[in-house]
Amino acid sequence: MLSGLSELLYILDLMEIKITQQTIRMLSQLRDMIWSDWIWFPEGHGWADLKNHGGHVFPQTQDLWATIPIAFCFLIIRQIFERKVAIPLASLLGVSDKQRVCAPPNPTLESYFCSTSKHPTQSSIDSLSKQTGCSVRQVQRWFRRRRNQDRPSKLKKFQEASWRFTFYLLAFFAGLAVLVDKPWFYDMKQMWDDFPKMPLLTSQYWYYMIELGFYISLLFSIASDVKRKDFKEQVVHHVATILLISFSWLVNYIRAGTLIMLVHDAADYLMESAKMFNYAGWRRTCNFIFTVFAAVFIVTRLVILPFWIIHTTWVYPLTLYRPFLGYYFFNGLMFVLQLLHIFWAGLIVRMVIKFLPGNDIVEDERSDKEETESEDEDDSRERREKSIINGHVLNGHTPLNSKHWKRD
Repeated sequence: MLSGLSELLYILDLMEIKITQQTIRMLSQLRDMIWSDWIWFPEGHGWADLKNHGGHVFPQTQDLWATIPIAFCFLIIRQIFERKVAIPLASLLGVSDKQRVCAPPNPTLESYFCSTSKHPTQSSIDSLSKQTGCSVRQVQRWFRRRRNQDRPSKLKKFQEASWRFTFYLLAFFAGLAVLVDKPWFYDMKQMWDDFPKMPLLTSQYWYYMIELGFYISLLFSIASDVKRKDFKEQVVHHVATILLISFSWLVNYIRAGTLIMLVHDAADYLMESAKMFNYAGWRRTCNFIFTVFAAVFIVTRLVILPFWIIHTTWVYPLTLYRPFLGYYFFNGLMFVLQLLHIFWAGLIVRMVIKFLPGNDIVEDERSDKEETESEDEDDSRERREKSIINGHVLNGHTPLNSKHWKRD
C-alpha cells in the first residue's frame, strides 16, 4: 500500500512539473508575441537595434526600474520641502486660514455623514432632526461645518502648489538646457533621423528618469493630495503620461519624448505660481500670472503640441515607414493627453472670463469651495419664506410678496 501511495505521489509530482513547464512555456510564448519586432518597430527594425555596441549606449528596459527609488526620494524630499520651505514661505507671503468652527460631537449625524451622504436631502434632514432632537437649522449647520472640516486648508494647498512650482520650474529650464543645442529642437522632423538607432545621451537619461520618477510620485500621493473636481481626469493624465514616457523610452522615441515633456513643463510652473499668490491673497499678481499662464497653455498645448509635435509623430512618419502597432499606441496616448488639454483649456478660459471684467481674484473652478455660515442663514431664510408662502396658499390666501417679507 505504501509503495502504491509513493507511486501516486510520484505521478502527481510529474504532472505538476509538466503543468509548470507548460505554463512557463505559454508565458514565454506570450511574452515573445507581445514584444515582437513587427508590433513596436517599423519594418526592418527591432529590439536588436537597441543593443549597446561600438561605445554607443541605448535605452534599456531595466533602466526604468530606477524611477521607483527616484519616486520615493521625491516623496521624502517633498515632505521636507513642505515643512522647511513651503511653511515659512507661506508665512512670508501672508497665507492664513480662517478659523473653522468644528461640528459638535453627534454620533447619529456622524454615522450618517460617514456611511450615507455628506449632503443629506431635505427629507433626510427632517428625519435626522427628529432622531437627534435638533432643529432642522442645527442639523444643516452641523453638516455644513462637518464638510468644512474635511476640506483641505489654504496652507495645505499652498504647500502642494509651491512644491509643484519648484519642480516644474527647475524641470522646464533643465529640459531647455538639454534641448536648446539639439537640431531637432528647431527642426522636429530630425527626431526621426536614423530611428531607432539613435544613441542615448547622459542628459537625456537623467531628464527622463527624473521626470518619470516625479510623475510616479504624483500617482503615489494623489490619494492624500488636495482632491479637485477633475480628480478622475488628473488620474487619467498621470497614467497616460507615465505610459507615454515609459513607452517612448522603451522604443527610443527619446527625441519626441523630451520635446513633449518640455512643452508640458512650460506652462505648469506658471499655473502653480498663480495658485500660490491666489492663496496669499495677492490679487493683481495672481491675475497677471494667470493671464500669462493661460496664454502659454493655449500656445504650447493647443498649438505647438498638436500642430508641430503630434503632426511630426502622426503624419510625418508615414512618409518614412508603413504604420505599425507601436505607432498607433504612441499617438493614441498623445490624443488622450490632447483631449485632456482641450478640457482644461475650457476651464481656463472660463476662469479668465470671470475675473477679467471685475478684476476679482482667480478662483480655481476645480476646487471645492468652503461653505460659510452666511450661506446657512440664506438657506434658512429661503425655507422660512417658502413655508410662509405655502402656509397662505393652503389657507386659501394670496401668497405674500417675498420682497415685502424681506423688508420686514
